[in-house]
Amino acid sequence: MSKVIYITGGTKGIGFGIAEVLLKNGHKVAISGRKQEDVDKAVSDLKIISESIFGVSSDVRNFEDEENAVSKIVERFGGLDVVIANAGLGIFKPVDELSIEDWNAMQETNLTGCFYSLKASVEELKKSEGYYITIASLAGTNFFEHGAGYNASKFGVVGFTQAAMIDLRKFNIKVSTIMPGSVATHFNGNIPSEKDEWKIQPEDLGNLILDLLKMNPRMLPSKIEVRPSQVKK
Repeated sequence: MSKVIYITGGTKGIGFGIAEVLLKNGHKVAISGRKQEDVDKAVSDLKIISESIFGVSSDVRNFEDEENAVSKIVERFGGLDVVIANAGLGIFKPVDELSIEDWNAMQETNLTGCFYSLKASVEELKKSEGYYITIASLAGTNFFEHGAGYNASKFGVVGFTQAAMIDLRKFNIKVSTIMPGSVATHFNGNIPSEKDEWKIQPEDLGNLILDLLKMNPRMLPSKIEVRPSQVKK
């Protein structure tokens, strides 16, 4: 059954890869990004797969932007079934060199952005008895050098999502967090190439989300850790 799915940070990387998979499987997909030109390009590229794609500019750090995005998606598709909070930012520095601006950018994008996307969409998800999914990271449970700000934000995303799951299941809203390890994207200045074949690919996460959507409603994988099956050679 086709669902209406909203992906934040859907113009590139993991979000774009998830959108590709969902469109190929007959779902209606809305993506957002901060820059209208990036949204327009991504929508143009995704229309090759399906016309059931819609784009809206939204900065997840701004609650009014997310309210506006949800309103436009509901107007376009008639409802909202799934929200995938994927927008994220990583700045990796020793904690003594991490600026206040660096810290705030990560917390506001990675953590507060998840809250805003849920707050803006929760009434629609109540109507559809829908699904809210956050894309966290193994950095939400494993700390590492130069990761203080990023770890803090992703630990927060995992905790936020798990608590939201308990709050919302009485409305028959399912809530999960996905915690990927190394993914082949442009994140942190990486340029994907053949050397990244050992990593998780964005479409792998799209297929994981497809599996979640097909799962029997009585079962909920609330926290999912995924990592490459092989270590880097």
